[in-house]
Amino acid sequence: MATIRPFEAIRPDKKYVGEIAALPYDVYNRAEACHEVKFKPHSFLRIDRAETNFDDSVDTYSDQVYKKAHDLLWQWVSEGYFIREKSPCYYIYRLIMDGRSQTGIVACASIDDYENGTIKKHENTRAEKEKDRIRHVDEVGAQTGPIFLAYRNREDIDALTARITEGTPEYDITADDGVVHQVWVVDDPKDIDIIRESFSKTDSIYIADGHHRAASAVKVGQKRRKEHPGYTGEEEFNFFLSVLFPEQELAILDYNRVVEDLAGKSEEEFLKELSQVAALKDESEDILSPKKKGSFVVYLSGRWYLYEFLDKVKTDDPVEGLDVALLQSQVLSPILGIKDPTTDDRIDFIGGIRGLKELKRRCDDDMKVAFAMYPTSIGELFAVADAGRLMPPKSTWFEPKLRSGLFIHEI
Repeated sequence: MATIRPFEAIRPDKKYVGEIAALPYDVYNRAEACHEVKFKPHSFLRIDRAETNFDDSVDTYSDQVYKKAHDLLWQWVSEGYFIREKSPCYYIYRLIMDGRSQTGIVACASIDDYENGTIKKHENTRAEKEKDRIRHVDEVGAQTGPIFLAYRNREDIDALTARITEGTPEYDITADDGVVHQVWVVDDPKDIDIIRESFSKTDSIYIADGHHRAASAVKVGQKRRKEHPGYTGEEEFNFFLSVLFPEQELAILDYNRVVEDLAGKSEEEFLKELSQVAALKDESEDILSPKKKGSFVVYLSGRWYLYEFLDKVKTDDPVEGLDVALLQSQVLSPILGIKDPTTDDRIDFIGGIRGLKELKRRCDDDMKVAFAMYPTSIGELFAVADAGRLMPPKSTWFEPKLRSGLFIHEI
């Protein structure tokens, strides 16, 4: 059963929350991050991506970058940009984008639950991607970006959330991208008990997004345990910052593919081979989009083609039956010769937040063919994780993105 506990957050003073809240560190490259902080000097990116405080002669992963992240965070705390909660609390965090809202619980999850499989994964992590965040968390002494977790719906938490969010939020800001971020503090002992006890009856929680941040937080916790052999398990380094959303609140966007050539085939040859694994359902000069699982759209030379995978290639396997897996196994690999999409330079991936027009733009610019996918469902994500399996790369795209800097968990 899951241990999801309240914590004494370090969080922005209300006067500064709009200046501080920032998109996750990995949304930006270095140049983009530097540009962002140039116009927002109190953006949390200055801490999450502390290389933005130096010119390009300083390496992104140098010792002075991590020291700067540490020094700047605690300087801002001492200067009053952040406040420290006086007692352990949960928080309700609501994001509203394009009229649709999702509401979750901010809390700390257990590294032991991550280790024993109560918190389930659906992606592999790469050590080289973890190293930076391990160093950042360890040097700063705090977790600054929450892990995006999901759980199966619980009526008691739904009722509590609905009741508390009828009140005035502690934070209510609209970010530059139009996404609204609202936060309520849950400090009533009875409400705290409801949340804690409800999650203690939950046998599975799922990482939706943030696998590398989660793995990094866990490895820092393990490091701290070795450094403190008398640890009790209650120390803050045994837990990591999370936002937990019920499944009905979440929407996964499509994650689409573009390929720069047809592997030496003519368009006619490509479409003929495609017809062996998928049936053509519609064709148009206007944008078409997939309408159900098993369907996908091809954009090629100014035309949109709606296809549906043939029954003979479909499978009930939780991984191999995913639309993105079928596209890889039936189209990208055998027809276009893309054996490993993680290393092949001929393929690129485009999150659904950018729209299908972006597929057309890329094909008109530097690519030849595009594939628009039907989104992976949260149920499919759960099924893969429950089976102890891993999803293919670039299977899910979550929006809106959680903001960093709203909640800091000192370890």
